[in-house]
Amino acid sequence: MKLLNILAVSALFSLPAMAANEATVSLAPSKESPVIQKEIYGQFAEHLGTCIYGGLWVGENSDIPNTNGYRTDVLNALKELHVPVLRWPGGCFADEYHWMDGIGPKESRPRMVNNNWGGTVEDNSFGTHDFFDLCEMLGCEPYLSGNVGSGSVEELAKWVEYITAEEGPMATLRKKNGREKPWKLKYLGVGNESWGCGGNFTPEYYADVYRRYQTYCRNYDGNRLYKIASGASDYDYNWTEVMMKNAGRHMDGISLHYYTVLGWSGSKGSAINFNEEDWYWALGKCLEVGKVVRRHCDIMDKYDPKKRVGLLVDEWGTWFDEEPGTIKGHLFQQNSLRDAMVAALSLNVFHTFTDRVKMTNIAQIANVLQSMVLTKGKEMVLTPTYYVFKMYVPHQDARLVPVQVATPVKKARDGREVPVVSATASEKEGVTTLSLVNTDLKEDVTVIVNLNGVSGKKVEGEILTAANMNDYNDFGQPEKVTLKAFPSKSYSVKNGKLTVTLPSKSIVTLSLR
Repeated sequence: MKLLNILAVSALFSLPAMAANEATVSLAPSKESPVIQKEIYGQFAEHLGTCIYGGLWVGENSDIPNTNGYRTDVLNALKELHVPVLRWPGGCFADEYHWMDGIGPKESRPRMVNNNWGGTVEDNSFGTHDFFDLCEMLGCEPYLSGNVGSGSVEELAKWVEYITAEEGPMATLRKKNGREKPWKLKYLGVGNESWGCGGNFTPEYYADVYRRYQTYCRNYDGNRLYKIASGASDYDYNWTEVMMKNAGRHMDGISLHYYTVLGWSGSKGSAINFNEEDWYWALGKCLEVGKVVRRHCDIMDKYDPKKRVGLLVDEWGTWFDEEPGTIKGHLFQQNSLRDAMVAALSLNVFHTFTDRVKMTNIAQIANVLQSMVLTKGKEMVLTPTYYVFKMYVPHQDARLVPVQVATPVKKARDGREVPVVSATASEKEGVTTLSLVNTDLKEDVTVIVNLNGVSGKKVEGEILTAANMNDYNDFGQPEKVTLKAFPSKSYSVKNGKLTVTLPSKSIVTLSLR
């Protein structure tokens, strides 16, 4: 078994051999370290399947307990995650969405066919007011994806005016529809996946289109837009090159989409029926986001050495086959312990790029792909991924504590490697939070943490694991994979070192005071 030394969480150097079930983590606290932007814990809600209708919104007249039409159970669950930012209405749906269809009396709104996602009829009963009201209830920043693919410059410009202007024709219309004061809108995406479902543009053409559209998205009455260009998919480094060269000075951020997916044609594999080889492949694929982000960042550094432009990984997560018996095109998939691992490992990677990565948005918040919650009628289930986001709340807006990790690694399919131990750490208000992941399916691992001045007088923790790698939460068994207190017998502090016994296939977060 090969061994790696990992700075933060990215595999970088080889090390001499150590015991196969041992790893070391060294903390390097520094007041000069960057802050982990809370927006790295962003969410994404698209008009896709039952993400909006049934997942977030049921209407005021539903027999499902709701708060002004929003599911009360889901609202309460999401508040526990301190959701910092929510992206809407897509996704591919964004470039077919005409915002004026979603304002005014609900009974008179036009209907449309959601051509991207199963041909479902969309009644537009959830629109701009509903989205912004939801963001206010959650206490999060709204992130709009504007329609460039099938929408006009005028349409997008008027949407910004409708939302943010205090006076004028669009403000008058907003007031007529029941909202007197303008909302604040920080994040505006100018198109989505413009290389694909958002218009099939070339990067050269989209760069010009982006420059045109963003010009007419004005800052009204003290509101300042953070304008985000539609960026690359995965390994398309040329897209980033062209965009930074031709439009970099006109943007505040550029997006990147990266999914843990087998491929875009044929079977993507099952979310719950998988073997050990599939487990390690998925973890290796998700960790590859580090190399991908690094390449995109290097390109951005050429044109923006002061790092003014942020990189936003505004779609990421696992993408498996839809669950058998569910509606084709609604992308409903289950969520196992493997998904939780993907979430933790990905977040650990994103922490290491906080100088450039300013936001990420997991896909999606409810009932679609790697979701936080699953709903069916009056029932709601919290997924293993939900619990990772809950464990990691203390990292939001905390100062990064760089870590160096020496760990065994596992070989994975397609030549990838998976470190047995991954770690990330941060500090806020005198508390250091250390998150550790053991990816090994069978073996516990002893982790020696060199605290290097970090206090370990009081240590408390939580653990997320399960009996089997395929375990998941479902209606009727909602707590098969859930958070539990990490037993004090599993760790000790002596002579400036924290020794932790990490069970196999587990995620542990410790707070050190």
